[in-house]
Amino acid sequence: MQSPSMNTCRATSSFIHPKTNYKLNHSSSSCSSFSFFPSPGSCKFKPCPSISCSFGSKNREFVDKGRGNREGVKVKQGKENVWSVDNEMAKAEEEKSKFKRKKGRRGRRMKNVVKKKRIGDGFMVSGAMLVEVETVLQTQEPVIRPAWQTFASSVSGIWKGVGAVFSPITAEMEPIDVGNKNELLFDCYTLSRLEVVQSPSDGQITQINRRINWVTLNPYGELQNQTEKPEDENATLLKKKTFNRNNNLPKFESYNFGRSDVMEEDVMKMEPGLVFFEDGSYSRGPVDIPVGERDESNYFISPTYKFEQCLVKGCHKRLRIVHTIEFGNGGSEIQIMRVAVYEEQWDSPASIPDNSEVALDMQPFSQRRRVQPSELTGSWKVFEVSATPIYGDDIEMEESSGVPYVYLCTETLKKRSLPETVYFREEEMLDMQDVTVLWLPGGVTGYVDVKKDGILCIGVGWYSDEGINLVMERDYGTDGKLKEVRWKSEMKRRWSNPPPT
Repeated sequence: MQSPSMNTCRATSSFIHPKTNYKLNHSSSSCSSFSFFPSPGSCKFKPCPSISCSFGSKNREFVDKGRGNREGVKVKQGKENVWSVDNEMAKAEEEKSKFKRKKGRRGRRMKNVVKKKRIGDGFMVSGAMLVEVETVLQTQEPVIRPAWQTFASSVSGIWKGVGAVFSPITAEMEPIDVGNKNELLFDCYTLSRLEVVQSPSDGQITQINRRINWVTLNPYGELQNQTEKPEDENATLLKKKTFNRNNNLPKFESYNFGRSDVMEEDVMKMEPGLVFFEDGSYSRGPVDIPVGERDESNYFISPTYKFEQCLVKGCHKRLRIVHTIEFGNGGSEIQIMRVAVYEEQWDSPASIPDNSEVALDMQPFSQRRRVQPSELTGSWKVFEVSATPIYGDDIEMEESSGVPYVYLCTETLKKRSLPETVYFREEEMLDMQDVTVLWLPGGVTGYVDVKKDGILCIGVGWYSDEGINLVMERDYGTDGKLKEVRWKSEMKRRWSNPPPT
């Protein structure tokens, strides 16, 4: 199973957690090479096309059109000012210093209240939001573990969707492919076929075969001014053309997926790290991350894992976020390599050929507005289902049917406050330790955080305008073992009076 990504001029920053000695790195890419990150156990590496960037020289040649390039530039006759060149240089330096002083004010810390700079600019990354429990409405109670057959039937079928890749540092959209004209492409359409079949090793156990085809599009990148059309007379022609092109991207139905490339092909079964729920939501990743002292003989080995988390809305739409994370130096260094987001819509059963003529009611991520921290603040009624793995001497015997989990549910009232540190588009970050939450288009949030007690939390959120926020979180302890998986359904409290006692 392989996933596309861009790896270019990568900038990496890190911090070491003072208590647990976790070191959290972020890596980003811009534009130099295109590669595929294979998941653990995947097959071969494929040769990757490369993209080279060249910059024009600052030296300029003045050419006389009438006589070619053999003559120099003619100077007007008249009184000569020997200081004119120096005056121009001094003026240019003054303008340059003003720009530097203005730029130096960016990236400052903002607490509690944060103001937007201009239309089209939005929050990109921030620190963790402050959450406190106001009232416990229902204490923890055990719930029945969902049946595998129920989950498999919820997941199976043909899913149509869109996808994009974002920088783990700046949350900006990154290219995912190179077009026929060597242009960078930022969006993709996906067609996933998930089919339940009998396991070849054991005929009594079923497994889910997944095959994802994709096509790439959009060489223009993310739509900058997402709130209104640039109708101003002073707007540049380039901005108007970019707006019109972004709003006239090819539709999903215009592509033939029967001849498209295969993006991913894998098998999902009752594996130890898979935690699933009845509505088809799931969290998938390793049960144990190698943590310990660094082995100098294996200094070149840095285990890389994919953490795939899926949220389902209304049984027919779902969101999948895949974090690719590298654990180096005995697990103490955590480097986020890639963040991929896919939103999909159920189309038909897998046994029926895809002949649906219904148009995909979904915009590419480049056309969507980014969720703002202010939309997630306030009081929320939270219903939470947690799954805790049980470790013991006989865990190896259980791996064929999955690690045993204990499911518990609870209901609370929680209050969420704005993060202490927020960065806007194109702002410089003072400290990467403050970067936790990525504010992505389509109401999506993603975060990787090391808490004060040393717990590594990998989480995703999906907010809708109806005031509902779906959350999936995956926790790992300081020993590297999976500690807990939480699925949450949060409803925003829209009334001003306190709830009745």
